[in-house]
Amino acid sequence: MAARPLVSVFSLTGEKAGETSLPSVMTAPLRCDIVQFVHTNMNKNKRQAYAVNIKAGKQAVATSWGTGRAVARIPRVGGSGTSRSGQGAFGNMCRGGRMFAPTKTWRKWHRKINITQKRYAVASALAASAVPALVMSRGHVIDEVPEIPLVVENAVESTKKTTQAKDILVALGAALDVDKAANSKQVRAGKGKMRNRRYTLRRGPLIIYDSNDGIEKAFRNLPGVELCCVDRLNLLQLAPGGHMGRFCVWSQAALDKLDVIYGSDGKRIPTATMVNADLARIINSDEVQSVLNPAKEAPSKPAPKRNPLRSVSALEALDPYAAEARRSAARRDEAAKESKDKRTKERRANYEKFKKQGEDFYAQVSKQGDVCENGFVIE
Repeated sequence: MAARPLVSVFSLTGEKAGETSLPSVMTAPLRCDIVQFVHTNMNKNKRQAYAVNIKAGKQAVATSWGTGRAVARIPRVGGSGTSRSGQGAFGNMCRGGRMFAPTKTWRKWHRKINITQKRYAVASALAASAVPALVMSRGHVIDEVPEIPLVVENAVESTKKTTQAKDILVALGAALDVDKAANSKQVRAGKGKMRNRRYTLRRGPLIIYDSNDGIEKAFRNLPGVELCCVDRLNLLQLAPGGHMGRFCVWSQAALDKLDVIYGSDGKRIPTATMVNADLARIINSDEVQSVLNPAKEAPSKPAPKRNPLRSVSALEALDPYAAEARRSAARRDEAAKESKDKRTKERRANYEKFKKQGEDFYAQVSKQGDVCENGFVIE
């Protein structure tokens, strides 16, 4: 196996105290599709069953009036003397009726997940937590963090006071992410605020340890900070919302233990389908091109068969006399068309000529004169 890169180990005061090798699981392929799929199904396994009352909307005494009364056949409340009588009941379109398809508690609430997929998703989430770009894209503030992944000496597992935990995070440059989470606290929109989920909060750093010598109680009260034992890595914490790149703070013992959990004696580390994803470079390489068959020419496509009913040349190959007859008919039609056009042109010229004469005559006779110009004599 090739030499793995070294990761710096920092003391509680933020100074470099040593180095350790990067666990091999951190080189697992990043499969956001698997992480999203597993996270979606895992997130369903903490749901509680709910349903409406089985009697809701069906406690009225109502029967249908049947047909022939010019009203819908929906069941109607009986009686008289009150506005409720005669009103529709039971149906989902009725006031006070049941809902459509009332919910039941025996719905399929939980999901079984392939354990191989779960392990693949956790390995991908661990590998993504070692990529600074993915950590920043999740929204974590790591501008002052000296290195990703951030590894702290084992003394951090013996921290017992929250004040000491805050000082450690400040020294490591991780306090800005905690402040970001604290400033994001706001009242939840919706009815969850009445169901013991009043506030929402962004996620901060994830503290991963090997042995709990007080670290749980020291860090658990900081806003946005979560803790996890390296033996119980949880995808819901490593990739909240199904998005890889959680900002993780490791103890050195926890980071070193990843090589025990994953590897030849532990869980299998997933391998990438393609080591080199540059497919064009692979295809165009000399090694591949040298063993390829020469390019094949496409078979010549035969010319479409000509229709003798439309093509005179195709008809001539079958029956020269019929082709000549068709050409003669075409010449005759063309001559007839030219003769017709000539006659039409002459008629239009004559029409224009006589039309002009008529217009001149009408203008002359339409002039109004004096009837008594030469005298008016009655005989």
